[in-house]
Amino acid sequence: MEAKQNRKDESVRRLQAVWPFCLTKLKKGLSYVKMGSFGGAILTMLVSVGAYALIAPLQLAVGMVVMVLIHELGHVVAAKQKGLSTSAPVFIPFIGAMVNLERHPRNAATEAYIALGGPLLGSIGAFASYWIGNRWDSLLLLALAYIGFIINLVNLLPIHPLDGGRIAIAVSRRLVSIGLIAGLVIIVYYQLYILFIFWILFALDLARKYIDRKRGPKLRSIEASYELPLTWVEDRLKERGLELPRQDQQKDLEFTTYSELDGHQKMMFLWEDIGLRGTLLLPGQVLVHRARLLQTDIKDKKEGRFLLVRCRADYYAYENEEYFTVPQRTRWALGSVYLTLAVSLIYMLYSFAHVGWMAGLENT
Repeated sequence: MEAKQNRKDESVRRLQAVWPFCLTKLKKGLSYVKMGSFGGAILTMLVSVGAYALIAPLQLAVGMVVMVLIHELGHVVAAKQKGLSTSAPVFIPFIGAMVNLERHPRNAATEAYIALGGPLLGSIGAFASYWIGNRWDSLLLLALAYIGFIINLVNLLPIHPLDGGRIAIAVSRRLVSIGLIAGLVIIVYYQLYILFIFWILFALDLARKYIDRKRGPKLRSIEASYELPLTWVEDRLKERGLELPRQDQQKDLEFTTYSELDGHQKMMFLWEDIGLRGTLLLPGQVLVHRARLLQTDIKDKKEGRFLLVRCRADYYAYENEEYFTVPQRTRWALGSVYLTLAVSLIYMLYSFAHVGWMAGLENT
């Protein structure tokens, strides 16, 4: 049954839910492109090339998309090594690209391994471009190397939902505090203001978690509305010897919750008397405290008359601590690769800025 969701959670939770939800819907929509999954990837690649070509030479625009593609292929390879399948990459102009996992990782270590695959392979691609550019004296390849270093360093920032945020959680949660400061510095220094929305959501999420730890979990709520054919409802109630519910009637409802393979958690409002089985997408992993009927109403539409049912779910934010349990040896391995990669990228960007190569790059 399709739900017309009317979310009335506080603004922070709405902001945090809207962005990844929109990206996910974009990816699912492209999966219906007649060319198929890879056709959708090619189409979005061409769109990205066209968008970048508006502000840069065409050959540089193509190279930028290739650098992003190499980064995304790193995620694909890492996921396959962990036995997880992924979608084809979807490119989003001036944001980057994304791949969807068909099943959510079972623990933070696996999620971090897959996240690390992107910057690792992407950095290898950038270093290769730098090496070839030096040998062939190609300013284009050097420019692409510079762009590749920036792309992969930004992705290593310990800010969720960037790759670095997923890696940091598995290495040490204290890294997220560093990410709050380092992220802002890099965004401002390289004028990557389009990423500022990620930083804001990250900062708001940290603030919420801090308040929850100090005051205890806060009971939050989310609402949804459902329409059922009135004659169908009346027939069900008649069989049970019941009348239509009053407009102002309120009561607790039965419910069930479940998680899909992609990690999204959903719940279902259950009111058997009228045949309601209303699905609701929850904002992350939560513990549902109560499901409640708020109001019913009769709605006239061209298709006929419908019973409008408004429901509310009260919930607490939930984090599965077992998910974040990572063996010490794995923490050290992930942390060592992460630190080595970050330092290498910073060094290369420092070299570009202080050895005179930038003058040539600016004329590319």
